[in-house]
Amino acid sequence: MELYLWLQYAHILAFVYWLGGDLGTYVASGQVVRRDLGVEARQTALKVMLVCDQGPKLAMPAAFVLGYQMAVSLGMLAVPSWFSWILWAVCLAWLVNVLVLHHWPGKPFIAKLEVLDFRFRLVVIVLLVLGAVFGLAGADYLVDDRVAWKTLVFAALMICGVMIRQHLKPFAPAFAALVAEGPSDQRNDVLEQSLARCLPYVWAIWLGLLVNAAIGVRLL
Repeated sequence: MELYLWLQYAHILAFVYWLGGDLGTYVASGQVVRRDLGVEARQTALKVMLVCDQGPKLAMPAAFVLGYQMAVSLGMLAVPSWFSWILWAVCLAWLVNVLVLHHWPGKPFIAKLEVLDFRFRLVVIVLLVLGAVFGLAGADYLVDDRVAWKTLVFAALMICGVMIRQHLKPFAPAFAALVAEGPSDQRNDVLEQSLARCLPYVWAIWLGLLVNAAIGVRLL
């Protein structure tokens, strides 16, 4: 039980950093697109936004693997021990990848790593949905249906993250042009529109986190 309590503690921290980091990213992004701020101030806001965004990016794999291990410890999942070792190794590699992408931007290998990261997330989404669906259909590894529902919500959160990434594609070149050549209505419009398209997915992530928390404490 002591191990479970440590897992629960770490899982709560992951939830806090995910939701809190998302809120910080959201607030900082509003300063990045403010037309009345100077370029230097907007650059500072962008740096704050990117640092805050590390919280959710690191919390996602951490929350998943910790939640999985808690479910195993409580007997809600019946899986072989080798599967747990593989899952922990994959999530550790996921965490390392997030850190590498953040700390070495612009390096020659980063572009290929970003493509690999994107494809990895798509594969994980498919596997999570299939695992949850098969579990709900009667697969013997699922002992408690709540695990499947939380897994489906988690997959939806990952889909939202993928969509945010897609909508942010015009953001980086527009901001780079703003820094190099100065603000313009066209560049400001691109930045504002890019972030605006992300907002529904950001709100969906917040809602999904609250739903999964409610399932976890048996409010749902």
